This record gives sequence, structure tokens and C-alpha cells, in this order.
Amino acid sequence: MVQLLIAAGVTALATGLFLAPLSDQLDDQAMRRALAVAQTTATLPGLDRALREGPPSPHGPVQRAAERVRHATGAGYVVVMDRRGVRWSHTDPRRIGHRVSTDPAAALAGHEVMQIDQGTLGRSARGKVPLRDSSGHVVGAVSVGIAYDSVRARLLATVPQLLAYAGGALAAGALAAWAVSRRLQRRTHDLAFSDISSLLAEREAMLHGIREGVVALDGAGRVRLVNDEARRLLELSGDAVGRPLADVLPAGRTADVLSGRADGSDLLAVSGRRVLVANRMATQDGGAVVTLRDRTEVEGLGRELDATRGLIDALRAQDHEHAGRLHTLLGLLTLGLYQEAEEFLDETVGVHRATAEQITERVHDPLLAALLVGKATVAAERGVSLRLGSGTRLPDRLVDPRDVVTLVGNLLDNALDAASGAHGAHRAGHVEAEIRSRGRDLVVRVADDGPGVPDTAREKIFTEGWTTKPPPAHGRRGIGLALVRSLTERYGGTVEVGERHGGGARFTVTLPDALVERGTAASAAGAPGKDPVPGAEEW
Repeated sequence: MVQLLIAAGVTALATGLFLAPLSDQLDDQAMRRALAVAQTTATLPGLDRALREGPPSPHGPVQRAAERVRHATGAGYVVVMDRRGVRWSHTDPRRIGHRVSTDPAAALAGHEVMQIDQGTLGRSARGKVPLRDSSGHVVGAVSVGIAYDSVRARLLATVPQLLAYAGGALAAGALAAWAVSRRLQRRTHDLAFSDISSLLAEREAMLHGIREGVVALDGAGRVRLVNDEARRLLELSGDAVGRPLADVLPAGRTADVLSGRADGSDLLAVSGRRVLVANRMATQDGGAVVTLRDRTEVEGLGRELDATRGLIDALRAQDHEHAGRLHTLLGLLTLGLYQEAEEFLDETVGVHRATAEQITERVHDPLLAALLVGKATVAAERGVSLRLGSGTRLPDRLVDPRDVVTLVGNLLDNALDAASGAHGAHRAGHVEAEIRSRGRDLVVRVADDGPGVPDTAREKIFTEGWTTKPPPAHGRRGIGLALVRSLTERYGGTVEVGERHGGGARFTVTLPDALVERGTAASAAGAPGKDPVPGAEEW
């Protein structure tokens, strides 16, 4: 209805604007026509002589010439007058010889006149010109009138045609308005404007209130919408909306999932330190909506659960060994061999004390040292020999120890899984770790004697969700090495996987500028250039 009212209003306005000057234009045309007829009549040969040959007469040559012109041109009247203003011709012969009803002074003074005026024949459009003799002197004047009723008739005759055109334009506008209205209703699913406004407000509140990230893409792959949680999870800048996805996200698994190059449901992706689960749904316009859930804490809890279950299994196995040691100690005490019992206890307890001391002597960062002590305990309980590389030297100068703990922890978990499952119960597996500084760079090398990594899989192992191991109880694997690569790329470093001498896999990670400049408070124990201790110490 609004569109129809607008179309009708525009049509009425256009019609009025056209009709407003039309009357003036018709008046002007009528006056110019009357003036042209008067000019033509004034040039008739012998007309000036006829005015001087005798008195005005209804049957004289002037009347006959004027009537011929009137009939030929369709004028209302053709009046010829002398210098006194006396008529020599008129449509009513009885008025010949009488003075004209309007003032002829301007024409008799040699001027041409156009006007709309009231005379004896009613209102008319008039043209008056002087009548000159052969020498150019004014001997009279010619006045020609066109009845104003004919001008009005032309105007009124134009109105129906104009209204017909206006009606056609209005009908076309109404049809276009109806078509646009129907299309708009289909696109908005017959929702009223008030409903659309309410839905938009509710959508904004919902998108920015939920704890899941939402990213909407258009058919060209540009970011159409992103909520607050998605900005946080993907670390997007404030101008991400309207830009292509490739410009706001670096190439990798996350970009592949959001763009649809990786297909499936509940796809894993790593963004910075976060583990995300993404689902992508296509829209009718060729775009897509992607939802993101943060599973970082869940994955961390899952890995802790795996470690706890492995620790429980190891404790069950060592329960028998511990019982055997207690029985041995009881026997020594029963036999009165107190010295031997004391030596037995010192040997048993001293192994664990030596382990912690060896780690803290070489690794001065407390968080990383604590991680290595814990992993050494877990490795021993899983039947794996975890050794400290001879080149291990790390001062307490890490820029972000948490990143290094995450990186080393995932590499060790992966190596322990490979080593513990490769040899079964008949032989212990071996894992060796070396962590050292090289200037401000950090170098981490972890090797195991497990099955190794085939050449064809050395790139795939860093993909989120890719694994050769059976899924754990909490349902997912394939996250650890993806986090390692993500952290390494964030530092601008490199991660390499190769074959260990004697079989197995070796991972080498280099993190540039991972250590602060050496200061007076930096630990002097084990400078990076110091010769390594021969061999390797078992933790």
C-alpha cells in the first residue's frame, strides 16, 4: 500500500506539473498565431489605398479582403481600422464605421501587440500590427482575434489524453509495486517490518550472548557476521566483517574447515593454544554458517584422565613390587640384619631423590623441571626408560614457560605412547629428551624407539584429528602434535620429524627468541657453549 500511494502521488504530481504551464503555452501559441495572421493581412496589396479611396462600407474591398483572410485562417475576427480607430471590416457588418472597443494607440504608433483581452466578440487572444503605405507611413492598423473558447477547448482536449498516459503510468507503477511486494514477501517469509526488526534485535542478543563462536560467510567467501566469542576464539581483528576469509585467517586447518575445504561434522581445529570443534552448514544463498566450540579444557582434562588411568594401572602393577620390597625389609629385620636393611632403604629411596636432583641441575625453569619430574615418574611406572639428553642445558630465562611446557609435554606424551606400545612386556621402551638454549633460541629434541613415522605420514601427523591410535575413553585423539605445530608457527619456528638412529622417531623443535637476554640474574649453570657431558643419564 505504501508503494501504491507513492506511485499515485508521483503520478499526480507529474500530471499537475505538466498541466500548470500548458495553459500559458496554449495562450502564447494563440496570440502568436493571431499576430501572424494580422501581419499577413497588413501586407495584402492595395489594402492601404482602399482606406483612402472612400468611406467604410460593409461591401467595400477592405471588408471582402478581411473576410477572405478570416475564413482561410479560422480566426475569430479580422478588423481593419484607419488612424482614427474606425472599423473598415468586422464579422458583424453593422459595426463597420464605428470606433473599435479597445484602445488601438500602440498599434497606430507603429508597435505590434499580443494580448488576451475582452472585446465586443468576447474574450480572445489578439494580435495587432500597424498598416503602412508604400512609403512606410502608418495609415491604420489590423487586429486579429482568436476566440479564447477555442484555446480552452484545446486545453480541455489535451487533459483526457494526458490522464490516459498518467493512468497507464500509474498502472505500470502499481504492477511493479505489486511484483516488488511479492518478491519482498518471499524473501522475508511473509514477515512484517515490525517482526523483522524484532528478529534482528533478538538475533543480535542471541549471537553475542551465547558461549559458542558463530561465523557467517557469504557466497563469495567474505565474512558476513562474527560474534564476540568467535572473535575471541579465532583472535580476529575488529575489521574482519566484509573481508575475504583468506585475509583474516592464516592458511591451515582452521581456514580449511571454515571455508568448507574440509568436510564433515565436529571437525577439530587448532587456533593458537585453543582446540576448537567446528560445524559448517551451507545457506541457500551459497554462503555458510560455522559454529565453533572451545574444547581446550575438555581435551586437557581428557589427557589428564588418560594419564591418571595409566598411572593407576602402573600403580597396580607396582603394588606387587612394593609388597615384595616390604617382605624383603621385614625379612632383614627379622634376621637382625639391621645394616643391610638400612642400605636397602637408602638404595630404594635414593633413586627417586637422584632423579629430581639431576633434572633441576640441568633445567632451571621450575615449571618445566616439575613437568619433567612428573613425566619421569609416569614413564617408570609405564615401563619406559626416559633419559636426559647429554646436551640438556636450560637457564631460567624462558619468555613464556607455559608454551614450552605445553610443547614438551605433548612431545613426551606422544613418545611415551609410542615407546610403551612398541615392545610389549618383554622389553622396556626408551625415550630420550634434550632441551637446550642456543643464544636466545630454544631447541627441543625428543626421540623414542617406537615404530617410527613413515615418510608418507610425516606431514599428516600434524593435522588436527589425525592419529594411528585407538580413541581414548573421552573420545578424541590427534590434538597434541597439532598444538605443537601451532605453537611453533606462532613463534616463527620449525618442527621436524625424522628417523632415530637405531629405529623409532625423532622430533626436533626450534623456537626463535624463546629466551630473554642474559642478565645478571640469569643462571650461570651450564652455558649453551659448554661441552656436553658424555653419554646420557637415565632419570
